[in-house]
Amino acid sequence: MHALNLPGTELKVSQLCLGTNQFGTSLDDEAAAGILDAFAALGGNFIDTARSYGDWIPDVSRGASEHCLGRLLQQRDRSQWIVATKGCEFDYRAGDFALRVTPGLLQRDLEASLEALQLEQIDLYWLHRDDPARPIATIVDALIAAQQAGTIRYFGCSNWSPERIREAQAYARSIGHGGFAACQPMWGLAEPDRASMQMYSPGGYYDDGYSPLHTAGITMIPYSSQSRGFFHKLASAGEDGLPDDLSALYLNDANRRRLPVLEALARQHGATINQIALAYLRCQPHTTVPIIGASRPGQLTDSDAACALHLTANELAALHQA
Repeated sequence: MHALNLPGTELKVSQLCLGTNQFGTSLDDEAAAGILDAFAALGGNFIDTARSYGDWIPDVSRGASEHCLGRLLQQRDRSQWIVATKGCEFDYRAGDFALRVTPGLLQRDLEASLEALQLEQIDLYWLHRDDPARPIATIVDALIAAQQAGTIRYFGCSNWSPERIREAQAYARSIGHGGFAACQPMWGLAEPDRASMQMYSPGGYYDDGYSPLHTAGITMIPYSSQSRGFFHKLASAGEDGLPDDLSALYLNDANRRRLPVLEALARQHGATINQIALAYLRCQPHTTVPIIGASRPGQLTDSDAACALHLTANELAALHQA
């Protein structure tokens, strides 16, 4: 991995961002440390977590991922890491999926994240969710206030609609601010079923209106960047071997057409299917920093190899239009 400047910021981040939603739950401190150190050894420095990660598991403490990451960062040089986290997500313990996007809840979540991560400042703070009924100025003003207080450096949005992002950016410009530094949509080569997506991964998908924002200069930092390994699993296990959630999300004719194109490009480039799928995002014409996950260090080496691949505009089009 090389480093790149995140447009509109002073942040210098690795080409891939490490997602840590398994830290503190399926990955204990020792396993998470191994993944974090392997990521650093490959040139990675950009980490993504969230206040809510782990809260869907009843018998673990709240903010398990942040607490785990906070302990690990205390044993490492903080200056070497760009840390991103998210607030204002559903309360999974309540189970009512009520929207939690108010200045008061934002401040509460931010303070809890700073305490769990054992940091004085968060480099990139995401709003995990939006409340379309709430005035945009109220939300953006609260983020700017946190920035001015020095508890966050920059802020972005995840799972916001393109329309609300445009509204937020217009308001920010009207008061002389840059607004959202980046957007975190769901985006991978596999086309999701939109109804199932709202069950398994509620939010916005890149192809549903985010491309114009990208072209206009908002950096995309997508999650589900390898579509949960869908194409690899489809090629190796067949349709009958897919887990139910993957079948519901991704098993459709569009992805059936994409698989042979993907396999042909993998052979041509001497790469794996997952590497081509990740390179599809890495080689987009506008700044894109995919979020990757790993349950063991070896998976990071496979993802890192995707940074050396270059897909042409024709190859990108062939994959998208298959």
